[in-house]
This record gives sequence, structure tokens and C-alpha cells, in this order.
Amino acid sequence: MAGLAESGSNPDVDLLFDINGLAKDAPHWFDRVMGYVGEYGLLLALVLLVVWCWWSVRRRGDEDAASSVAALVWAPLAAALAVLVNVPIRGFVERPRPFKEHQGLEVLVSGKTDYSFVSDHATIAMALGVGLFVANRKFGLAGIGLALLEGFCRVYMGVHYPTDVVGGFALGTAVALLLSPLAMALLTPLMSAIERSSRGGWLIRARGRSGEDGGQEALIPGARKESAGAEERDLAA
Repeated sequence: MAGLAESGSNPDVDLLFDINGLAKDAPHWFDRVMGYVGEYGLLLALVLLVVWCWWSVRRRGDEDAASSVAALVWAPLAAALAVLVNVPIRGFVERPRPFKEHQGLEVLVSGKTDYSFVSDHATIAMALGVGLFVANRKFGLAGIGLALLEGFCRVYMGVHYPTDVVGGFALGTAVALLLSPLAMALLTPLMSAIERSSRGGWLIRARGRSGEDGGQEALIPGARKESAGAEERDLAA
């Protein structure tokens, strides 16, 4: 309550204390879990979700597998690019971490000395989630859900204001969506070339699923010729 009184009428700080106040009432072991999940666990889960989606696309082996894999490659690239864009934003805004400005917060992780706006974790998580959504709606919705949970965890941990998280969501979404057409135009031909290669084709399609309509021709050279010959003999007879 003291923290709320100090926050005045600022809804950003009020919401910070409301969410972070949950950590004070929670068991110590739960806070330790939330700290680990918010710092590492959810980002790892998003990376595994991207890998799972790639494995699913690869095994299915659809005609648009190359473009789907290109979208999946773009997801981590978008996250990395969004973090680079965030570097000058942080330097320009220079917003201190909330625990440096407000007393009474329950801080679940230590060693945070950089600026607060915008949240790198929220930026990376949402860029991955939206990038996944571009590739696959079902996996993308799950990824966006994990990104929202990541944002909640950052406020719960006492290391970010809610607006830091919202800013991260906006930055990650903007980079992943606005640059997606250019990224797909560059990555899709590259993935198509890899798909046609003898060594890297397995990255796009599982073995035996490349060109299923004409797969018999590739696996059994000359089969069509024999079939055509048989038809000619039947006609001659």
C-alpha cells in the first residue's frame, strides 16, 4: 500500500505495484519459478515452438514448404533485428528500472543495471510470436500467448513498467510484420534453392516427401518409360 501511495495518480506505476504485489503474497518457491520462467523459460519455450513448427512443416512436405520455412527463419531474425532497433531507443529514453525509482517492489532477479524502456524480453517474445503467426496460425497464436505471459512476468518480477512491456510488444510486432514482405522476398528463393539441393533439401522437406506427386519418377527412374512402352504394346496388339 505504501508503494501505491507513492505512485500518486500514475496508472503505469499503479499497475506495476498491483502486479508486483502478487509476488509479495506468493510463496517463495513460486517466485523463484516465476523469476526463472520470466528470465529464461518462456524465451526457450518460444524457440522450441519455432523448432516444433519447422519439424511439422518439414514432415508435412506441402508445396509451399519453402515459403513456410522462410517465414520460420524470419521469426528469430525479426527478434534479433528488433533488439538492435531497441538499442538507440533505450539510449534516447534513458528510463531507469522501476526498482531504482520506487521503494517497496519485490525484485525477483538481480543485476539489472541497464535502462527499462523498452523491454528486450517482451520485444523478442512478441517478434517470435508474430513471426510464427506469419508462418502458421495455430503455432502463432500459441507463440503470441507465450509472449503475453512473458510481458506479465517482467512486471511481476519488478524489473519493468507495464508500458515497457507494451512498448516491447509494439516494437516486436512492427518489425516482424512491416519487414515481413521484404524478408519473404529474400528468404523464399533461398529456401527454394536449399530445397532443390541434394544436401540441404532435408531442411525443407522430409526424405521421401519431396514432390509427392512425382515422387515415383524420382525414386524409380525409367518407370514412366516402361509404362509408356506397355501402353504402346497394348495398342499395337
